[in-house]
Amino acid sequence: MSGWDGLEEFLAVAETGGFTKAAERLRLSPSQVSRAVAQLEERLQARLFFRTTRRVALTETGQILLTHCQRLQEEREEAFQAIGDVQQGSPKGVLRITCSVAYGEQFVMPLLNDFLEQHPQVHLDMELTNRTVDLVHERFDLAIRLGRLGDSAMVARQIAPRRMFLVAAPAYLEQRGTPHSLSELAGHRCLIGTSETWVFSNNGADWLFRPRQHWRCNSGHAVLDATLRGFGLAQLPDYYVRDPLRSGRLVPLLPDHQPPGHGVWALYPQRRYLSSKVRLVVDHLRAGLARCPEYQED
Repeated sequence: MSGWDGLEEFLAVAETGGFTKAAERLRLSPSQVSRAVAQLEERLQARLFFRTTRRVALTETGQILLTHCQRLQEEREEAFQAIGDVQQGSPKGVLRITCSVAYGEQFVMPLLNDFLEQHPQVHLDMELTNRTVDLVHERFDLAIRLGRLGDSAMVARQIAPRRMFLVAAPAYLEQRGTPHSLSELAGHRCLIGTSETWVFSNNGADWLFRPRQHWRCNSGHAVLDATLRGFGLAQLPDYYVRDPLRSGRLVPLLPDHQPPGHGVWALYPQRRYLSSKVRLVVDHLRAGLARCPEYQED
């Protein structure tokens, strides 16, 4: 019996949280996965999971083994990628990417489809979600993130600018008046999207404003529609408001307190070897976003 036997099954159970889901990932039966893990536990003379009828949880020993197995898995994938790139001379294999729903649908997916036409040996596994994905634990190659980045061990490369605008429809301003200072915002109806705190910047200092909740939706398109209808003020990124600002359907407000943008970022795990498909797709997205009309300066 090889010392590697059971490790892949163990890793799948630990990452998916169950034997059935692990079996689906590995295309095995649950009994095969359970047997492989049991044999691994017997060989190690240690219990790796606490098992109940409803859930599976790692023991302390299991957590230690998981850390080492994930490192081994990453090393193996890097080795296969390096060898494949040398032998094939072109990118190939599965590319797992995650991005927020609205931005992914509007900008990222069309560019990725262009990339796949140019590189037919690359297969895409894309997850559009507004939750923050753990790239290492969920085994993603790349994430596209917008705005301010938190502390992270990920490599971050900016692939596009992202400016924020405080805007309102002319009809709303005619009815409720135009705010000329941050202090006047409290007297206005504010449309809230994914962020319940608005950030403004003036002379290098950031100012925070927490609007009263008159209206809220976690969809940028929905916020834009409500703003165009004159429901209230909104803080939205440039790619939503560029055309309405040009046509006069929206009016920019408080230009001396421009909200910070923080950019659009490609994030990927720290690795000694970066596969050609990740490197090329990041370059492709950066070049493609630069050509988008929504990012063209007036």
